[in-house]
Amino acid sequence: MIVDAIILARGGSRGIPRKNIINFCGKPLIYWTISQCLSSKYIREVWVSSDSDEILKCAKDFGANPILRPNEIADHDVSSETSWLHAINYIEGKMGLADLILGPQVTSPLRESSDIDRAFDKFCKGSYDSMFSCSKAEDLFIWEESNNGKLTSSNYNYLSRKRRQDLPVQIIENGSFYLFKPDILKNNNNRLGGKIGSIEMDYWKMFEIDTWDDVKMCSSLMKEFLL
Repeated sequence: MIVDAIILARGGSRGIPRKNIINFCGKPLIYWTISQCLSSKYIREVWVSSDSDEILKCAKDFGANPILRPNEIADHDVSSETSWLHAINYIEGKMGLADLILGPQVTSPLRESSDIDRAFDKFCKGSYDSMFSCSKAEDLFIWEESNNGKLTSSNYNYLSRKRRQDLPVQIIENGSFYLFKPDILKNNNNRLGGKIGSIEMDYWKMFEIDTWDDVKMCSSLMKEFLL
């Protein structure tokens, strides 16, 4: 089975300027995702889609193939699906059709190539069409607040609180990466569809970088667990 990784990395960022290539544990942030994909035993090629020449040069230096993304699909409000579709069409024109696409998130560097390989193994054994990475949520009691300030317990009944061991298993779609067949994306304009599976990751791998505080927290976790 042919698997290609497509990493989406826009040049613009509202929270952290040049976020995808900020220094993270001594390397540009995007380095970690490229390296993890290149270390997977299943991935044919790693591609980086970006509107930024700086990011594409950085990606090429680290061993990924660059895809220049047109400005009309490089805005912050353009969906990842649109950018993946553009990249898939580009890759198919260059190298032919891939059986499976890995879509990892640059801002989720707390990941190992073994997570990707486990996902691929489970994907094939379960005959899935799409898959998302997840983390198990234990003792997570969620409340929703309405516009008028009223609180409602949404994933449990606070009037009959159960013991932790009696609660159903809950998982969080952590956004670290997705696996999907190209046709799922093309036919549904959605990364998920058909028979959907999930692959569990360690809980501490679920955190992602959106703010400078996230950079500090994730770098501490990276140094403690991975480096």
